[in-house]
Amino acid sequence: MPKLVLQLLVIVLLSACTSSKKVKFDDYIFKTKSEKQSYIKSYDKSLEILNVPYMEEDIKTSYGIAHVIIAGPKNGKDLVLLHGMDASSTMWYPNIKALAKNYRVFAIDNLMEPSKSTLTSKPLSVEEIVIWYNEIFNHYKLKNFDIIGASRGGWLATLLTVQKNSEIDKLVLLSPAQTFKNVDQKRKASAALFLKFFPNKKKLKKTLDAFAYYPDKISPVYKNQFYLANKYSKSNISFLQMLPFTDDELKKIKNPVLVLIGDHDVINSEDSLLRADEFLSNGKTETIKNAGHFLSMDQSKEVNEAILDFLK
Repeated sequence: MPKLVLQLLVIVLLSACTSSKKVKFDDYIFKTKSEKQSYIKSYDKSLEILNVPYMEEDIKTSYGIAHVIIAGPKNGKDLVLLHGMDASSTMWYPNIKALAKNYRVFAIDNLMEPSKSTLTSKPLSVEEIVIWYNEIFNHYKLKNFDIIGASRGGWLATLLTVQKNSEIDKLVLLSPAQTFKNVDQKRKASAALFLKFFPNKKKLKKTLDAFAYYPDKISPVYKNQFYLANKYSKSNISFLQMLPFTDDELKKIKNPVLVLIGDHDVINSEDSLLRADEFLSNGKTETIKNAGHFLSMDQSKEVNEAILDFLK
């Protein structure tokens, strides 16, 4: 990581960790109540572009309220969606209609990021994250289900898959962050850090230009929600928990796995796919042309088809 970016990261994290201001349990993610309300309003606007019948449910867990978007036939095979960092479950708007045609989809908002889930405890450890997701899976009685994770969601999906007694069947990873290797193009990827720490529309554009091959294809409604997620939420250190999985951990995964990355991805490269091919005994890898890290938006039709073909 460039020295300037690393120094900036350390300064912001230290200031966040040493603040003497007393924080309420329901205020770990958002800075103020009014800013949270503005973000939720933008989230609801994004729900309008899902283009599929859905329902929202809030589930009480040991660490807070889990918000889940559910779509698809009740008799379809269960499919869990885990979104990317600060993206929330509405990021699946280009994909959920295709996925929900035959699958019962459960899109879960991450508890420690801006979303409709609400953290009511201290930030979670890796072990507590696993417990939290399993509480949701148990609530819905999910057995032998498939899971798709994008970016940080891919790391989380992999973490859940390597656990003992995991009920996950097939695993789809869309440019999973910090899963097979560290960030590939650190300088370009640092645009997201600057957006988080000093949010403005110029930095939003720079971030989208770096992470998407076709940034203009992203819905303006969703762009606004993503911007407010960065503008109104607090910096947190949860991404520092994300270390690439060891060779032995990857070898434990016997599940069928599909790994997709974009050919212009700033997070992963061909090296990620080579490592996946080497250590996943039942893995399949593919590079999506004319796609960046946001490949599910850049090439939604091709990505949807690749996923559905693999899951069948």
